[in-house]
Amino acid sequence: MKTEHLVRTFVEYFEERGHHLITGSTLLPPPGDPVLFTTSGMHPLTPYLEGRPHPGGRRLVNVQRCLRTTDLDEVGDATHLTVFEMLGTWSLGDYEGPQSLAWGYDLLTEGLGVDPGLLHATVYAGDERTGLDSASLELWQSRGVPVELTVTDNWWSNGPTGPCGPDSEIFLWSGTTPPRSTPTRDERWVEVWNHVTMRHRRLDDGSLRPLPQRNVDTGLGLERLASLLQGKRSVFDCDVFDPWRRLVPGVWTLDEPTRRLVHDHLRSAVVIGGDGVRPGSTGRGYVLRRLVRRVLTALWRDDPTRSVGDLPPGLVEHTLDHFRQDTDPGEVRRMLLDEERRFRRLLERGRQVLARPRFRGPLDEEDLHYLHDTHGLPRELVTTLREE
Repeated sequence: MKTEHLVRTFVEYFEERGHHLITGSTLLPPPGDPVLFTTSGMHPLTPYLEGRPHPGGRRLVNVQRCLRTTDLDEVGDATHLTVFEMLGTWSLGDYEGPQSLAWGYDLLTEGLGVDPGLLHATVYAGDERTGLDSASLELWQSRGVPVELTVTDNWWSNGPTGPCGPDSEIFLWSGTTPPRSTPTRDERWVEVWNHVTMRHRRLDDGSLRPLPQRNVDTGLGLERLASLLQGKRSVFDCDVFDPWRRLVPGVWTLDEPTRRLVHDHLRSAVVIGGDGVRPGSTGRGYVLRRLVRRVLTALWRDDPTRSVGDLPPGLVEHTLDHFRQDTDPGEVRRMLLDEERRFRRLLERGRQVLARPRFRGPLDEEDLHYLHDTHGLPRELVTTLREE
């Protein structure tokens, strides 16, 4: 099933059940929000989860682009991307968690053709503050889906304070042999859909207070589910990356780990740039700068003449179109090339600095701080230059 068909099936399924389709926001949270980027579909909806009426009603569905820097070092495995799309549904004080799980199960098995025998669920086991999520457990038992009870793995929050609650996660088996264990014991169980019963607010002191309304918030990673439904071994092999796999080999010959990093980071940089961010030394700009420079470091490892200018223009256009961004592709390409020029100059200056007698031996923390604060050479760049 192609990702476009998957999105359409998901949205139409929930529209038929009274959900209003809302437009996903950009990667940039509203002014004043301390979070650098939108990390989940619920993030822009926080005020409505806390009780403000939503103009679209009490049942919502959307497709939201997200960015998670916490996954940056995991990019390259079978399931993680820096920028990805999240399919989401919400009940703002309307139906409860078991109804959401029932719809989720029916959509996966009947609407998307998933074999029920390849599903596993996890449910919140409870702790000293809140009890077992018995309603979710009973729903899964009624459908014949095996359940694993956990505590920390099944409590969801969007930060140290704010809306939170127990969740039930749906896993899909990706192995080639029949499953013999549970999601926490076998990584071949891939989490595809999280259903949160969001009924608490965590305060600064860690205590919980009831929210004005009991909500349900669900999130399903589009590329992750698409790769599983398409029988692919990783998210990088699903149809979203078809243009990258077709066009990049004609420009750069890359081994598989490097290919995945380059595809992910360049794609992410295009999307971040498409939302108006420009490279900088702090905040969102630094995240973008780090992505671009990681790509360049990987490309130049084998051939220092490589350039992001070699990237086929169609890939930038395809990525902006896919994420519904109307930014000029030429502007994004110029941003990438400008950052490449800055990085080349920094590398040359770094080589000159590291050639000084003081830095020819082992470097201690004082040296690394000096190189960063005085010459603008980050630790990871120093390490790269020392390995040349």
